[in-house]
Amino acid sequence: MGNQSNLFERLVVEMSSDAKSRVFKLHGGHPALDLVNTLDWRFRAGGVEELLESYDDVIRFSAQSELLAAKEARRLRRSVTDTAAERALAAVRELREALAEIFYAGLDGRRPAGPALTSLEKVIKTAHAQQGLSWIRSQAAWGWLDAEGKPELPLWQMALSAERLMTSEAMSAVRACGDPGCRWLFLDTSKNHTRRWCNMETCGNRMKARRFKTVHAAG
Repeated sequence: MGNQSNLFERLVVEMSSDAKSRVFKLHGGHPALDLVNTLDWRFRAGGVEELLESYDDVIRFSAQSELLAAKEARRLRRSVTDTAAERALAAVRELREALAEIFYAGLDGRRPAGPALTSLEKVIKTAHAQQGLSWIRSQAAWGWLDAEGKPELPLWQMALSAERLMTSEAMSAVRACGDPGCRWLFLDTSKNHTRRWCNMETCGNRMKARRFKTVHAAG
């Protein structure tokens, strides 16, 4: 009976842990945009909502965005110390805010602030320094030297992902959600480039309901 009780208690703990595991809404169509979106309600008067509350959230976001393989995610969870995790979390948030400044500046028709560009450049250069060229299956490829298991690996993956987007033609397809309180970023890959919402089921329907209420109240 005691063994059954202990087993039940372990199952309850595991279920509670799973329930707390955050599933990120990846509406951006690109990891760099989804990273910016992890500071939710960035433009809401009532305040923002932080979705990267812990280093485990960073790992989970990176895995869901396919920046980290499941094996890499498990290794980081086992090996990273609390102090290193806190530093890496702060660095990821700093990168996120640099990206936010750059992307929103472009959308708003202004030049990004210098510190944001400098911060992004620094992380990208550091990430490249962790890579080496190797020969795989009859062709050269960049790979990590000894970065696996380092707490900054998700940070470096995010920075290189942002670099690829920002230096590509896809930058012209970056948009912000039409809800002024939301403004989540996304790649507009629609046929006529007329997508307005980060997600039609949330912001799209909410804004439609708001307009409907305004029109009928005026009538």
